Amino acid sequence: MDTQTLAMAQELDFSLIALFLRATFVVKLVMLMLIAASFWSWSIIVQKHIQFRKTRADSARFDEAFWSGEPLDELYEQIGNSPQTGAERVFFAGMTEWRRSHRADGRFLANAQSRIDRSMDVAIAKEAESLNSQLSILATTGSVGPFVGLFGTVWGIKTAFEDIAMAQSTNLAVVAPGIAEALLATALGLLAAIPAVVFYNKLQADADHILGGYESFADEFSTILSRELDA
Repeated sequence: MDTQTLAMAQELDFSLIALFLRATFVVKLVMLMLIAASFWSWSIIVQKHIQFRKTRADSARFDEAFWSGEPLDELYEQIGNSPQTGAERVFFAGMTEWRRSHRADGRFLANAQSRIDRSMDVAIAKEAESLNSQLSILATTGSVGPFVGLFGTVWGIKTAFEDIAMAQSTNLAVVAPGIAEALLATALGLLAAIPAVVFYNKLQADADHILGGYESFADEFSTILSRELDA
């Protein structure tokens, strides 16, 4: 490498901001999209983490109240017509259908057990929709992010080769900036995708665990009501 080429290479600024500013419009657009996707993903991750932690705490408190020996009718009255937590909504759905199944003579309408089970299943399905909301964004970011970054890299390398052809030179001062700018797009794609994939898997597992708790409670509650129906 001659002294002039080395001096030109040393004068180049390879900081992230400089690489972004020197990139072409298409590569800049790709980078901005990936940065926005990364911030969006992290906002969802933080939001879902707070939501799941609160949901688990609420479920623990409700389980303690449910198994405390307090009459279920009193617990139902305490919850009122606006249950605040997922566990309360599942209980409220089953208990409401239980009361509606009473006839005036004290007996129960036919197929009361199946209607109670369906009511709780519908409540659990609604909770599943709430818990899984926005997780698809993490999955999309994780799967698409690297390819978007790769597109920016391919476009940047194409532009770099065009600059090399126009300069009719392959020295480091001509080649390095374009390649570095192009590779930055791939790095941003991975930066957006990796946390999205990791936390999608974790949050999906957490949501499944919470829903499993709701389903277990619904089965136990249904068993209790079944005994009352048989009696």
